[in-house]
Amino acid sequence: MDFGKVAASALAGVDFTLPEDGKQTAETLKGLKPVAAPDFYIGCAKWGRKEWVNMIYPPKTKEADFLDQYVKHFNSIELNAVFYSIPNAELIRKWRIKAEENSVNGFVFCPKFSRTISHIKRLKDAEVPTDLYLSSISEFGKFLGPCFLQLGDNFGPKNFEVLENYLKHLPHDLGVFVELRHEEWFSDRDMRSRLFELLARLNKGAVITDASGRRDCLHMELTIPEIFIRFVGNGQEFKDSDFARIDDWVARIKTWLDKGLKKVYFFLHQHDEKDTPILANYTIQQFNQHLGAKVAEVDFINEPKEITKQRELF
Repeated sequence: MDFGKVAASALAGVDFTLPEDGKQTAETLKGLKPVAAPDFYIGCAKWGRKEWVNMIYPPKTKEADFLDQYVKHFNSIELNAVFYSIPNAELIRKWRIKAEENSVNGFVFCPKFSRTISHIKRLKDAEVPTDLYLSSISEFGKFLGPCFLQLGDNFGPKNFEVLENYLKHLPHDLGVFVELRHEEWFSDRDMRSRLFELLARLNKGAVITDASGRRDCLHMELTIPEIFIRFVGNGQEFKDSDFARIDDWVARIKTWLDKGLKKVYFFLHQHDEKDTPILANYTIQQFNQHLGAKVAEVDFINEPKEITKQRELF
């Protein structure tokens, strides 16, 4: 994932402090009570990594069997594979069967809307591809998590009514999180308020993206009592920084859980994905220890070296 990537030499100058909660977060969580057993979903963005053979996939695992192995280690995936073309129902059924046969404690796919809808049609006159997309992903059945709609960097606030109209016509029972990247959604205070009020009114979530070079996308606005975090790490060379950032997220999520947050979707990315399972496993460990999650840890074939020291969070 290259979004928000900065040169290694510039990372020391990045302020990784999490911003204060946004205005909409207080409105969304107002009056709620802590949930006895909130749901936690922690995963990666893809399963097709050859570097994970001998790491979490058994030796000689074929690429066609990578998903069979992935679902044994994680309870969810941010499914980017369906972005590049509208998937056919047969393919979705194939993936669902792999999850049915190999997952241990349940599994959810969180598919990205196909780019035909978001980037080519830009949400205009997109009824046909949307219907095709929704028809196909419905084949996930009980394994379907929320979908996420990522708009391009050039999809700015002038498209507010287009976004509103598109979201209004989606099925009301479809879980959707929206990721916006144009800087003016966040820099224009009035538009920022209108955007998050819209998502809250339509019961749609707002993706929060934590990337080094785009701190504005770290908006900390909850529009529903669920979160969808896309965390972009900087790799093994900066592992201490990445792990400290995870610790900060644990502390912030705890405050939201105490106020009534119900579900957590937390997906790990890196610009080079080869070590992402290590970052993901640390996240699982910290969520289990400090947030009461009960997510199974990643089962490494060769246990990774200790790459950070545990530190007291609370």
